[in-house]
Amino acid sequence: MIRPVLTEVILFLTPFALYAGFLLATRAGVFDAQSWPLSRVAWLTMAAFALMVGSFIYFAHFTGAPVGSDYVPAHMENGKFVPGQIR
Repeated sequence: MIRPVLTEVILFLTPFALYAGFLLATRAGVFDAQSWPLSRVAWLTMAAFALMVGSFIYFAHFTGAPVGSDYVPAHMENGKFVPGQIR
């Protein structure tokens, strides 16, 4: 569960980190409040949400088990443990 959460957190923070990198490259004050006007932060937030929604759509369509497959839970067979699998 931690991997999907971290993926979304990293995708959300990416636009802000890129903008901070831009401010560093242009030698503007990264910690200066004038470098972070409300309109720019709003655009960065919208870009962050767009990245997150895009990743939700990507993971929903291109990951997971194939259509029509069945999950067989872990069970015991002839005294041996058989882990869960998708068939």
